[in-house]
Amino acid sequence: MDAQRALLRRVAEIAGVGMYVVDDQGRIVEVSARACKLLARSAPELVGQDGHDFLHRDELGGRLAPSQCAMMRAFLAGQAAQGDAVWLERGDGTLLRAGWLLAPYTTEDGDVGAFVVFHEAAEARQGDAVDASALGELERLALLAETTTTLTTTLETDEAVQRLTRLLVPRLADWAVVDLIAEGGEVRRDTVVHHDNGVTHRRRDLEGPMPPVPEGSTMPLSRALRGAAASLAGPGHYQGPPDSGIAEAQRELFDATGMHSVAIAPIRGVREVLGALTIGRSEQTDAFGPEDLSLLEDVSRRAGLAFSNTRLYQRQRAVAETMQRHLLPQLPHVPGMGMVARYLPAPDASQVGGDWYDAFPLPDGSIALVIGDVAGHDLEAAAGMAQVRNMLRAFAWDHSEPPSLIIRRLDQALLHISDAAMATLIFARLEATENGDWSLIWTNAGHPPPLLATPDGRARFLDGGHGMLLGSGLELDRTDGTLRLPPDSTLVFYTDGLIEVPHQAIDVGFDRLRRNAAALCRRRLSEFCDLLLARVRPPESTDDVAILALRTPRETSPSPTASPRSG
Repeated sequence: MDAQRALLRRVAEIAGVGMYVVDDQGRIVEVSARACKLLARSAPELVGQDGHDFLHRDELGGRLAPSQCAMMRAFLAGQAAQGDAVWLERGDGTLLRAGWLLAPYTTEDGDVGAFVVFHEAAEARQGDAVDASALGELERLALLAETTTTLTTTLETDEAVQRLTRLLVPRLADWAVVDLIAEGGEVRRDTVVHHDNGVTHRRRDLEGPMPPVPEGSTMPLSRALRGAAASLAGPGHYQGPPDSGIAEAQRELFDATGMHSVAIAPIRGVREVLGALTIGRSEQTDAFGPEDLSLLEDVSRRAGLAFSNTRLYQRQRAVAETMQRHLLPQLPHVPGMGMVARYLPAPDASQVGGDWYDAFPLPDGSIALVIGDVAGHDLEAAAGMAQVRNMLRAFAWDHSEPPSLIIRRLDQALLHISDAAMATLIFARLEATENGDWSLIWTNAGHPPPLLATPDGRARFLDGGHGMLLGSGLELDRTDGTLRLPPDSTLVFYTDGLIEVPHQAIDVGFDRLRRNAAALCRRRLSEFCDLLLARVRPPESTDDVAILALRTPRETSPSPTASPRSG
């Protein structure tokens, strides 16, 4: 079966069509490179997903019932079938209109499934701009529905802008310009794209800061940036003496692009004007008309709501990141002991989370070490992290007890006097022995185990002291793990964002971490942490990451005293 799949995948690539394979449950088990390109998705994003639920949509971008899907009906009947058009949702939220062929298979072992071959429909490849007046009512509604679904599935303004321009060019115009007003009032020409000879590319040379918007200007762009209704414009509007710097910039834009007809609409947010959207034609001979203005107004209105959401979430993210970073401590200085920490926020604006590390001296001279992760990826998780951190500090300072008992107290307190959801953490006590060695005692509340790398190039996970995560409500006894740390060894605490990837077995991440830690064990500790992040954290990671690493002295030394200054 593997040989057959490889052959079909090769044939599909040569033919320039996409192919994916589904099992008897309709889950995607294999996908070709061309399919990934057509769907604007990576193979890990596709494999394991239900092919119908994940990809198939109606022409307005809505969910498609299996009973209404010709491909699904053929799959359930176990029959070969083909069709001229199906709508597939791409990774950027746009819809791909595709022709398709489905062929069932049965292996020698009795496994069943189907091959799905698809290609971009010819009408979707033409790329010619059309008048909005020439669009049927259903096509206009489809564009507006696609605009809504496409823009509301991202919380990044830059990504939303790029998706907006892909919707309009070349469908309505061969130029699209997005001017945005920053929160301080400055105007920036954020994006300029041009469709030429079948290719859409970005004109970064035409982007950049813009002059301020004058209050009394009657020029089309100035009016749109003040929130006036959409209007038509051409180079003739800017041939006379410019009334402002922004009018002069517009004249330069017309000269550089050769646009003979443009339509400009304000991008209105919930409470303010966020910018202006301009579509223009240079290669197409037809000029825009009133019908285009009506459609552009509808599109820009939807864009304004989407941009308002992205700005609101980015403000929330900024608040959460600021709070989170301020709560991350300065590391205590321990003579002879190296200690380094790293915090890396998630790449997605929606993934502000509750990862944290902590290290602080205790009254008896030992050092408390903490790594933790409060459930969730939002401002609430970051606030919960602050509560858990502060409560743990108080319990650890006030009670000279084994870590397991401290965490048991914390777990009980969280259920009654905290708003924090479930959390995982490791709480450890680092103690100097009489002969100058270092001893570690720790308890693990559902967190990935610490990793110990020794200078001989070996690395192992410390599985002792493992117990239930915090917040479960269960009354369970917790245990402690103990270890005498070898000289010049590296101990690493980390959160799951370092090793976890959606749709990938966690053991793969653990193995990647162990092998890289062993290989880097003789690097300087700061370099060790940086390289560990670069090599272990997968590019597909959607989570934030915290790392706390320490390195024991090479030789024994007198018992040190910790001081709370940065290490």
